[in-house]
Amino acid sequence: MAISKILYIKDCGSSHNGKHLRQAINYIMVKEKTGNGKYVGGLNCQPEFAYEQMKKTKGIFGKVEGRQGYHLIISFEDGEVDAPTAFEIIGRFTNEYLANGYEAVYTVHDNTDHIHGHILYNSVNFITGMKYRYEKGDWARDIQPITNRLCQEYGLSTIEISEDREKPDHKFKEWNDYRDGSYAWSKMICRDLDACILQSQSFDTFVELLSEKGYEVKQGGKYLAVKPMGMIRFKRCKTLGEEYTEERIKERILTETLTLTVPQNKNIAPHIIRCKVKRLKRAKLTKLQKRYYARLYRIRKLKKRPYSQVWKYRDEIRKMQQIQERYLFLLNHEIMSIEELVVVGDRIAEGSKKISKEKSRTFKARAKCQSLFDIAAEMEELKDAESSFVRGELFFQAEHERYHELAEQLRVEGYCFEEVMELRENYRNEISQVKEKEKAAAKEISIVKAIIRETMEEKIRQQKQSVINEEIPEIKMKQSAETAHSDLTHLESIEKALEEQKGERQPRR
Repeated sequence: MAISKILYIKDCGSSHNGKHLRQAINYIMVKEKTGNGKYVGGLNCQPEFAYEQMKKTKGIFGKVEGRQGYHLIISFEDGEVDAPTAFEIIGRFTNEYLANGYEAVYTVHDNTDHIHGHILYNSVNFITGMKYRYEKGDWARDIQPITNRLCQEYGLSTIEISEDREKPDHKFKEWNDYRDGSYAWSKMICRDLDACILQSQSFDTFVELLSEKGYEVKQGGKYLAVKPMGMIRFKRCKTLGEEYTEERIKERILTETLTLTVPQNKNIAPHIIRCKVKRLKRAKLTKLQKRYYARLYRIRKLKKRPYSQVWKYRDEIRKMQQIQERYLFLLNHEIMSIEELVVVGDRIAEGSKKISKEKSRTFKARAKCQSLFDIAAEMEELKDAESSFVRGELFFQAEHERYHELAEQLRVEGYCFEEVMELRENYRNEISQVKEKEKAAAKEISIVKAIIRETMEEKIRQQKQSVINEEIPEIKMKQSAETAHSDLTHLESIEKALEEQKGERQPRR
């Protein structure tokens, strides 16, 4: 049997709207809880960069404020399912429920006997820009039925949801017991209450932590009552047991701490436990590209393959990395069309020319100081011999005289040894930085070319198919292909000019 519940993640304010979203993602992906990272998956995003991508999506549609995301928890009956099977179920649920445009991270926590899954997804749809809206009845109509169906396929027990739940008969109370009653919710509410009690120093902090978890808290009445997202009615805490009355909760807040929950056995002497751990190397992947989500959906299957077989699909990983780079480029430059792409390519090419000029100036300036660097380099070689002579080893008399002769040459030029070494290091850093800029510009130009070439090929394929279907005349297809080809030729000419600049003779280093 699997029980689902849904919580929302609220906004933290203008200074850091997505603070709770980032913390929640980090929490559900903790390696110690997810089989050393084995039970972590993503939908429409790469888990390691999920927060950054969700944040970008919010920024694109101007919806960075308000609810940041939603947190679905699916808990399995103790001992009924193992972690790999639970991970399959959680993955299938995520793909079915959120496949229409939401970025999501899903995990399974197997560090306790009570195996459960977490699904954390963006509040903004990356295709439509619309915010996810949880309506009354969604849990009973969509969320729990999908969970039940998947459990049936894997031979697990299910919660029976009555089709006649709206009728005022004897079955209605039974339905409420499943939907809102202790059978479906009490264990999860108790776990949340216990966690908040341990983390709180006052009752007000306790209420605030519950609110952050998505609970509504009712305090004004005779009894303390709570309602998590997905429940229709409030649940009185006193019905959960004597440990959850308002008076007892206040007592527990003052007496219980995290250290008390850890079993202490002072009779056992400390000893070292040794064990062999087989570490699996995981391929490092970067973020996804908005433009290529359809392809990424197919490529996502490679995460199901064992990482020990990574050498078999390194070409697919390389392809994914290329798609990710192109996605980030389009996103960072806010490019919406091929025309905008060409304009950005021109701007990058102009910037690359300026970088080349800056590099040339730096090399020329360093060349003027080369004689000083040569003297300092020779002094650096003689430094150990000079130290030995100062300690009284007269064997290094010749080196000592040469060292002071070189120091005098630097003094005449207005420098000392330390100043020249510092100057050389400064030039080295400047040249390293300008080379990095040059490399980054060249990479961006190659990305622009690749996107234009790919777009041109795709247009030609589509239009050839349209010609076959007699939808458009062939002359129109040729004109479109010629336009795309001219854009590519334009960028290739810019790149060729840059290559010729690089090929010119550079000053001596």
